[in-house]
Amino acid sequence: MLIKEYRLVLPFTLEEFQRGQLWSVAEASKNETGGGNGVVIVKQHEFRSKSIRPGHTIEGVYTYKIYYLAQKVPYVFRKLFPETAFILHEESWNAFPYTKTVLTNPDYMKGNFKIVVETIHCEDRGEQSNALNLPKDVLKKREVVFIDIADDSNLKKGDFNDENNIHQFTSEKTGRGPLNEGWARKHKPVITAYKCVSVNFKWFGLQNRVEKAIHKTYPRLFAKFHRECFCWIDQWYALSMEEIRSIEEETQAKLKQAIDQGECKGMAEEGSDNKKSSSSDEEEK
Repeated sequence: MLIKEYRLVLPFTLEEFQRGQLWSVAEASKNETGGGNGVVIVKQHEFRSKSIRPGHTIEGVYTYKIYYLAQKVPYVFRKLFPETAFILHEESWNAFPYTKTVLTNPDYMKGNFKIVVETIHCEDRGEQSNALNLPKDVLKKREVVFIDIADDSNLKKGDFNDENNIHQFTSEKTGRGPLNEGWARKHKPVITAYKCVSVNFKWFGLQNRVEKAIHKTYPRLFAKFHRECFCWIDQWYALSMEEIRSIEEETQAKLKQAIDQGECKGMAEEGSDNKKSSSSDEEEK
């Protein structure tokens, strides 16, 4: 098992990001779904639990999704593995500011593949040594990685467009932006997302290589999503939580309709059939 804790300083208050994150997840899901690939929301309901985060009673919204990713991976992998290898099941417990997400592949890897992402959002600049109160055995294995959402090196060439240009964007509703080198040291407001990602891939001879490869995707995934969340701020900033929940319900229905329509959309790896991404990427996160 390979464990890394990613820390992202973000230009929001906690209350703002709670709404912005939900809106942006819905928007990003639509942007990544089509051509037989993307996400389908199977279940979504309120929950209360004493076991999800040991030592805490948490409540919020539980979501169960299925990701179809075959056309987003390199062709060589699709020749080696069946399509079921690229179907991921995601369970998420959102008890903001704490969230927990578990990814599995029950149709192919069964109990031999699991990714757990634990996140806590705090009003600081990433200085806490153990914001998630990780146990000692996890701390010994954990590597801390800081991700600057304004650092373009985290992204692939095909990830950039006029709508997510964080270096030029200025919010009309908040006056925030643009974000450039050193922004996180002086920007107000800020919060930090502490994300502990544990990757477990049990396959003799491939475990270390695959776990490292999976972790290489996270700086891009996290940077791209949070950059877009900021650049979309004027679209979600004035929305209430009730309006956000209504948008989530509408998105759930739209995703079911869109999954098999059009071409594969969104992020893809080098050598995939995702024309939108691979045609403009030099090497494809």
